[in-house]
Amino acid sequence: MRTVYLISYDITCPKRYRQIYKSMKGHGEPMQYSVFRCELSDMELQQLKDALWPVLNLDEDRVMIVDLGPIEGRGDDCIEFWGEPIVAVQPRTATII
Repeated sequence: MRTVYLISYDITCPKRYRQIYKSMKGHGEPMQYSVFRCELSDMELQQLKDALWPVLNLDEDRVMIVDLGPIEGRGDDCIEFWGEPIVAVQPRTATII
């Protein structure tokens, strides 16, 4: 089962910030600077954590991971924007082949 996560981070070092941003781009879509919406399985979430932990300096940096629930649930309904998001979240559609 895939779950929607809202992941944000504060990284004090520009080099670590770029590394974290690059890792996050492979797992989700940026919604604001340092805020990503990710649709991940449990294994993919663990892979993301494994990619981030070696880069982080936990004395200076912070990461927040919010579980918004299953993709079919309220994941997108509980996000409210004021102003334009960096990337609009595309509505999910099914393709039957």
